[in-house]
Amino acid sequence: MSLNFYTDEYFMKEALKEAGKAFDKDEVPVGAIVVCNNQIIARTHNSTELLTDVTAHAEMLAFTAAADYLGGKYLNECTLYVTLEPCVMCAGASYWTQISKIVYGTKDEKRGFQRLGKNILHPATQIQDGVLEYECKQILMDFFKRKRNQY
Repeated sequence: MSLNFYTDEYFMKEALKEAGKAFDKDEVPVGAIVVCNNQIIARTHNSTELLTDVTAHAEMLAFTAAADYLGGKYLNECTLYVTLEPCVMCAGASYWTQISKIVYGTKDEKRGFQRLGKNILHPATQIQDGVLEYECKQILMDFFKRKRNQY
């Protein structure tokens, strides 16, 4: 019997660490990692404020870092772990990367890509949601509660 330490929960905890970094930098706390063959090849978090770039979402930065690591634009043997359901922009970018699987923690009821349906993803992309959902939702709630209390 072999033990597999590399579960979806393990990798989502790594994405949550990235979300924590974003939280500490006063960025919307979304973290993402890209995994290939049980190895983390990219780890990022939202950096829209730091970079003054509305496209600097955790997923977009993760796609760029993973492609750079692999030396190619296709991530068809990789999994994206992200704490919040990707928006339409990030889901559209995932189509072009041909990412194999997207695992996310909590739904984005207002801006998540699933509002438009799964057709925005590459046909070969698998989806898994609800991994560490409570923890992923909680860091967002804590962030926005703190923001509301600042005003």
